[in-house]
Amino acid sequence: MGKRGVRAGTRTVHGNHLTQTVSTAMMPLRNERLRWVRLVADDFCCYVMPLGITPRQESFCFGGEVSESSASSRIKRLLNTYSGLVLMGAVGIPVGIIVGAICALFGRVLLAIGAFRDEHITLLIPFLALMGLAIVLAYRTWGKGTDRGMSLVFDVGHGREDAISPRLVPLIMLSTWGTHLFGGSAGREGVAVQIGATVSHWIGRRLPFQDPGNTFLLIGMAAGFAGLFRTPLAATVFAIEVLVAGRMEYRALFPALTASLAASMASGALGLEKFDVAVVASCALDLPGLGRLAVLGIAFGMVGGAFAWCLAHAKTFAARLLPNPYIRVAAMGLALSAILFALWQGRYCGLGTNLISAALNGNGKVAIMPWDWALKFVLTIATLAAGYQGGEVTPLFSIGASLGVVLAGILGMPAEFCAALGYAAVFGSATNTLLAPILIGCEIFGFGNLPMFFIVCVVAYLFNMDKSIYALQERA
Repeated sequence: MGKRGVRAGTRTVHGNHLTQTVSTAMMPLRNERLRWVRLVADDFCCYVMPLGITPRQESFCFGGEVSESSASSRIKRLLNTYSGLVLMGAVGIPVGIIVGAICALFGRVLLAIGAFRDEHITLLIPFLALMGLAIVLAYRTWGKGTDRGMSLVFDVGHGREDAISPRLVPLIMLSTWGTHLFGGSAGREGVAVQIGATVSHWIGRRLPFQDPGNTFLLIGMAAGFAGLFRTPLAATVFAIEVLVAGRMEYRALFPALTASLAASMASGALGLEKFDVAVVASCALDLPGLGRLAVLGIAFGMVGGAFAWCLAHAKTFAARLLPNPYIRVAAMGLALSAILFALWQGRYCGLGTNLISAALNGNGKVAIMPWDWALKFVLTIATLAAGYQGGEVTPLFSIGASLGVVLAGILGMPAEFCAALGYAAVFGSATNTLLAPILIGCEIFGFGNLPMFFIVCVVAYLFNMDKSIYALQERA
């Protein structure tokens, strides 16, 4: 709402046939207060409808006047508004618990599959193409429409689709497990976010809320991210900032937070461990230090943006070159099997957590090879372009951490420190988000380096060429 000029002298404000004369000095503050109350009321009016409050009973709903003479009326309005907020926050808790439990199952099985694959890589990796054929067959037989994955979630979030089929949940879980079992280079966060969005949106459509918009979808996205990575603060802001770059969906902030906290606690209680590493190395915030941080941010931003650009074009090129999805996944699967096995017998298979551990173990300059980040970059794009299932974020973590180690040697900085910065910043630049990577860096590596994460992630965000791995992400 744009700012209005204030006339000298006095000004008359009309509300419910009541006229008040307000001094000029107090008008800007009062106008801002009234605007804030009206915005809050409009946002949460839909939440209090199930409590029996209608627009006719409460005039503040849907743009009504907010000025009342009676103190009791003001208290009643505030109670009604905040009761809706509390109600949505309360609903987020069971949603988070349900989504967190599913993510715990998915995450623990995925980690066990990765460990089993690493022990039997020679036996399993030749069958990657067959697994790809099974995935395509399953989606074409039972999951028509759900194969769009995150694009479907974004369409529902933007109001272009009404629902997500619950069949997406078992299909995406099974196909991702299969991709990782036979050596595909892919992630897991997209799966968790899709699971959360599907479950929460399904629940929200069956609760008596009038026009909640995309709030339940965002609650589920936050819960899925938090349930898998156990970073509830980053998950909350990721969900509310990812649909539209440059705009926050504040209406979902509180319920997304409660759902994220509940999901993180639930998955932890069910045995899914949180990955965290205390990074004590740092960088002085003097002129040379700021210059090095800026260089890191530029590099991480360009790599993350390039990943998003290359992924989109690789999918288009693969579909144009091999339009039959069976032929595409089989041919590319055979090639990937040979390449992944030839490159150090599966070093770049799966999530890339081996590269993350190597980059952060205190001996990263020896354990990480200069080309690790580039090969993981290419092979992840090839795996996803072929039609295999999984996310992009954990490979992005490994790409950023590996690249950070390489840049640390060039800039004369601690390897684990640069790896942690790359872990967060490449994720942020590839997803075109700003606050989520800052918070995930702090939640995983410690809040002591918050200023450094902030600087590097801001620079990376500015230099990512406005690209995103989410093709349907809109711009504010």
